[in-house]
Amino acid sequence: MPAGGAETPRLAEPTAEIDDYLWSVVSGRWSVVKIGVVGPCGAGKSTLVRALRARGIAAREIAQEHSGVPAMWQRITRPDRLVYLDVSRETAERRLERELPLDWWEEMTARLAHARAHADLMVETDNRTPEEVLEQVLMFLESSATNGAG
Repeated sequence: MPAGGAETPRLAEPTAEIDDYLWSVVSGRWSVVKIGVVGPCGAGKSTLVRALRARGIAAREIAQEHSGVPAMWQRITRPDRLVYLDVSRETAERRLERELPLDWWEEMTARLAHARAHADLMVETDNRTPEEVLEQVLMFLESSATNGAG
């Protein structure tokens, strides 16, 4: 039992509510910091969110690139930290194994402008493995917790 007699919180069985408010351990302390992940298609959002959740960190992929409402990411998800994964069109095409028309790519990028401007962390994913992206995000989260943010 931790100092002070308080029991360490335990994860309950997965539910929709817990899906958005998972307990996470950052720097040895319990928190319910929610991480929102945005970026263009093919940037690695789904991969990162799965990896964060596998470590007990509350993370959610936000489909801002498909919404014409600039602040949708704030209104619906209300993340404590916003991570923007960036990728070039060429790399996204390779990852998704399909052509992405330039006009569509430019519209998607415009839809992400508000989120990009408000991101707490931006990660270029073109020349990084999923593990390297995860490591950068985890270092950022640890730094945020250590510096008292959140």
